[in-house]
Amino acid sequence: MKILGISAFYHDSAACLVDSGEIVAAAQEERFTRKKHDEAFPAQAVSYCLGEAGIAAKDLDLVVFYDKPWLKFDRLLETWLGYVPRSFRQFTRGLPLWLGQKLHVPRELDRGLGGAYRGRYAFTSHHESHAASAFFPSPFEEAAILTLDGVGEWATGSLGIGRGNAIELLQELRFPHSLGLLYSAFTYFTGFKVNSGEYKLMGLAPYGEPRFADVILRELVDLRDDGSFRLDMRYFAYAHGEVMTSPAMDVLFEGPPRKAEAPLTSREMDLAASIQAVTEEIVLRIARHAHARTGQKNLVMAGGVALNCVANGRLLREGPFERIWIQPAAGDAGGALGAALFAWHQLVGEPRTPRSGDAQKGSLLGPAYSNDEVGAFLDSVGAVYERFDDEASLCEQVAELLADEKVVGHAAGRMEFGPRALGARSILGDPRSAQMQSVMNLKIKFRESFRPFAPAVLREHVHEYFDMRPNEDSPYMLLVAPVREDKRVACEGGVRGLERLQQVRSVVPAITHVDGSARVQTVDESRHPRFAAILRAFERKTGMPMLINTSFNVRGEPIVCTPADAWRCFLATGMDALVIESFVMVREAQPQAERFDREAHLSQFALD
Repeated sequence: MKILGISAFYHDSAACLVDSGEIVAAAQEERFTRKKHDEAFPAQAVSYCLGEAGIAAKDLDLVVFYDKPWLKFDRLLETWLGYVPRSFRQFTRGLPLWLGQKLHVPRELDRGLGGAYRGRYAFTSHHESHAASAFFPSPFEEAAILTLDGVGEWATGSLGIGRGNAIELLQELRFPHSLGLLYSAFTYFTGFKVNSGEYKLMGLAPYGEPRFADVILRELVDLRDDGSFRLDMRYFAYAHGEVMTSPAMDVLFEGPPRKAEAPLTSREMDLAASIQAVTEEIVLRIARHAHARTGQKNLVMAGGVALNCVANGRLLREGPFERIWIQPAAGDAGGALGAALFAWHQLVGEPRTPRSGDAQKGSLLGPAYSNDEVGAFLDSVGAVYERFDDEASLCEQVAELLADEKVVGHAAGRMEFGPRALGARSILGDPRSAQMQSVMNLKIKFRESFRPFAPAVLREHVHEYFDMRPNEDSPYMLLVAPVREDKRVACEGGVRGLERLQQVRSVVPAITHVDGSARVQTVDESRHPRFAAILRAFERKTGMPMLINTSFNVRGEPIVCTPADAWRCFLATGMDALVIESFVMVREAQPQAERFDREAHLSQFALD
């Protein structure tokens, strides 16, 4: 049975094809259109998924949409009416869009599938999709389920349990009370873009002190022991306005919201530290309640809040669960995958057999390109390359470049699905370099200097560098762990703010955040044969079983998909070398490098 899951029309449209319970393909539309967080019908993602399965739309047995539009519209109408007249602008802008498109999902799906699909459509609720994406691919026979995000239809979070081939949601938190929207409100208040700047807020938090945490818990959030809470909506405007916070927040937090791109001050750093501390406390309380309610030893998570890897790390270290598995496409895009798996297991009733590791294949579910395709493209643009027919020789060459502190773009194999599964479309660097974080942020990624980079480490060595168990699996860059004390370097006290960036904090300074932590990705041959081979070659040359691993894109751009995307991003940045499949290119040899219109390339992506 071939099932297509679709998420669309709100944020991060995506498609996923499941055939007889196997995840065949999944991709976000943004990777093809090059429009970040593209919310249009995922036409190109659907086309790719069908092509990967070798079928056409007419061959599908079922198409599943990841939420229930009429229920979401009910919430919007009730909210608009409840906030009249302040909600008038939202009402007049939102109603035509809903009446014209979003309430007519079957019609839009018919149109998107070219009228070729003649079967029925199924609809899961938003948090059912998240829960299914968290539990069904996980390695657990049974687990507690937590989903936390901004808002679906009415739910903003849910607690449930998964057993075998079924999930059951037991409790939910409802709009307007939302941990995701609370965090996004502070994203907005500190001058970052909502729905994409939350990562920046998390990255900024270690530079500040949580001096506003008590104010948040006293004035904004009525938090209970079980992690449920109510927000004081006098301080928020997202239910009725076009901004996230009201002027009442300005009084509490020493002035108005920071303007985008304005200098960061200690206030923003302290606000980031404060909301991060509050978020972690809420997540820990909810998890403890979930453990008590379900009696489970394992936990699975999805929803946008599950991408907060700092909270996840604390939950693993301090929470009650023995093992945690988090969906790497935890946001709305993962809803397409969850909807398809929910249909197969829960609607159709097919059995499920958990797999060691997980059933998501390293989340390498996107398109791949053959050497013939890559070679033809490189020849068409006049690239100067060396082709390696021997995989071991290529990995040795890449390791040599990295050991020489070169920054290398790497694109090989199937593209990753989700923002936390990297290795196939990555920018790599030497974690031993004290300058590498600033170099890669400012000259490669064109983003703020404080943004941390993550380490990819051979799994058998993870406990040697981080406070993690031997061979602990963290394949999706979703857990933050402290760097081991014996790998730390003592820092001078009294240094505050961004000046802390200049301090060398460990033997791997490029991946050690200012609080002594790192966002850890473990690598082994079972998921990433090429990536593991590069790491082993680097270890042989340097004694270091670790590399910097960051997504292959620049600020505001989706992660690269095709060889053409990788080539353009390479030329537009200060990367020293590029690897696409079996081809290695160095910048100095490229005649196009000097005359490439970098500004034209970068200007097509809105800064976020």
